[in-house]
Amino acid sequence: MDVPVKGLSTEIAAAILNGFDRHFTIFSKITKGARERFENADWDAERAASRERIQFYDIRVKDAIRNLQKLFDLEPFNSQLWFDVKREYVQLISNHLQPELAETFYNSVFCALFHRDYFGNDYIFVRSAVSTEFIDSEKPSYHVYYPAKRGLRSSIKQVLLDSGFNLPFEDIGRDVRYISRALIKQTFPQPRRVHLNFQFQVISAVFYRNKAAYIVGRVINSDNAVPFAIPILHSGNASIFCDAIIIGQQGLARLFEFSYVYFMVDHPVPSSIVTFLRRLMPTRSKESFYSAMGLHKQGKTVFYRDFLHHLKHSEDELIFAPGIKGMVMAVFTLPSYPYVFKVIRDRFPPPKKTTRQEVLDTYRLVKMHDRVGRMSDILEYSHVALPRARFSADLLEELYETCANTVTNEGDQIVIKHVYIERRMTPLNLAVQQADDAYLARLMKGYGEAIKELAAANIFPGDLLLKNFGVTGQGQGRVVFYDYDEICYLTECNFRKIPEPMYPEDEFAAEPWYSVAANDVFPEQFVTFLFADNRVRQAFLKYHRDLLDADFWIQKQENIRAGIYEDVFPYPQKIRFKRQPSN
Repeated sequence: MDVPVKGLSTEIAAAILNGFDRHFTIFSKITKGARERFENADWDAERAASRERIQFYDIRVKDAIRNLQKLFDLEPFNSQLWFDVKREYVQLISNHLQPELAETFYNSVFCALFHRDYFGNDYIFVRSAVSTEFIDSEKPSYHVYYPAKRGLRSSIKQVLLDSGFNLPFEDIGRDVRYISRALIKQTFPQPRRVHLNFQFQVISAVFYRNKAAYIVGRVINSDNAVPFAIPILHSGNASIFCDAIIIGQQGLARLFEFSYVYFMVDHPVPSSIVTFLRRLMPTRSKESFYSAMGLHKQGKTVFYRDFLHHLKHSEDELIFAPGIKGMVMAVFTLPSYPYVFKVIRDRFPPPKKTTRQEVLDTYRLVKMHDRVGRMSDILEYSHVALPRARFSADLLEELYETCANTVTNEGDQIVIKHVYIERRMTPLNLAVQQADDAYLARLMKGYGEAIKELAAANIFPGDLLLKNFGVTGQGQGRVVFYDYDEICYLTECNFRKIPEPMYPEDEFAAEPWYSVAANDVFPEQFVTFLFADNRVRQAFLKYHRDLLDADFWIQKQENIRAGIYEDVFPYPQKIRFKRQPSN
């Protein structure tokens, strides 16, 4: 073994950390700009910033690799050198404000440089080496307010003022009254009593997403701790207003659900925000909060560590995911773990005409686009090694047969070159089979709402079959689209009415009497192709007959082309405040 040059390991470690620091500086700059974009109501700029920020990480990793290759001779792999590099890196990040993110960046650089044979904890951070507990920064992670001393309404007003907006509130007195009434009604058990520890704890950073800003915190009174979020909207007239207050774990869980685009949250210690959010929603994972804040690479790291830990402490087999098998993806799951794994098949049987690259492009589109709460987020991995013994025999046989270009057997490991991982949901076609009339009505209402909200965001699912939609768990029960093989922009479609037949016998011909182009869509046919079960059809028609009219879709297209993007709220319409002026 060659003896590394003294100091070389330190120089390499410092170069990698410099690459991360540059990345986080650029990431933070675009995140900081969220407030200005919100105050200027510049929604196009906000959408562009969200897309751009997602791409930053991979760009910065490539920059760091190019810099390393320019400065150092890294081939062939030197085990002692990289053992020392990791040790030096740990020293460098021991007092860093984002050590966990820096570890993940290091892993990304190393794994892009070397073969996966070296992906062990000696050389990369399979396990985290630096604690994120009690990291101090000049900016606290949350502020505390004491209503018993200051007064309830005065405290709420101060929370709003401390959010740091440059625009005035349209009617802050009105907003304070609405918020105080809702808090009193929903957070104080009867008989109402203020305890010694009565306080508000509010995250010091505002959460920005789409056309809204959110103040997030919790009310503590005795042993009762209730989370809340206050959505703030732009009035369109150089002022802002509180649109509602979301109270309770279920409401916040929906706000932070995996089917929404990432928040912009500016704070130098992301781990402290994640820690606070987990206090508000203790059943949610760290991975989900890192991802929700736009730190999706850290979310992937946390997920993978958790999954490896779960594999070690479980015995069930990887099996086919429930539902109808897809022609494009082989989908499997571990019953004891709430995710599904999706591998692109080598060939797609008719009538599928898509290509592998087109599938990759559609999944990238979803990652970059506003998901409006109706498309599942995706974790994308390369060269994932899983124990061969954990695969059921029939699953392994099908993977070998239909995914041979992606799935290989290496000793006691199955290596998957490329895989998507998503939250597991109940397929909508299975949910409706088991639903009573009331639940069926709710499901069909949600199904149509999902299609409409996707359309408002310029997304057409392509294949509207119920099997391509799922129902979320954790008490949400929301209908979410998750099969992206044929997804496209709504504005790429040509919605048409079926022309009248020229002759009566035309309606009985094997082929249509009218021409059909590749992008033509005939909404009046939806009900025929989608709902063989009359019970399901009638439940759908009760709420969404307008989806069968081409004019509905054409109007959506005209709105989008005119720059009109409809508001899609991640909370119920019924909790929104009325905006009458104050007396």
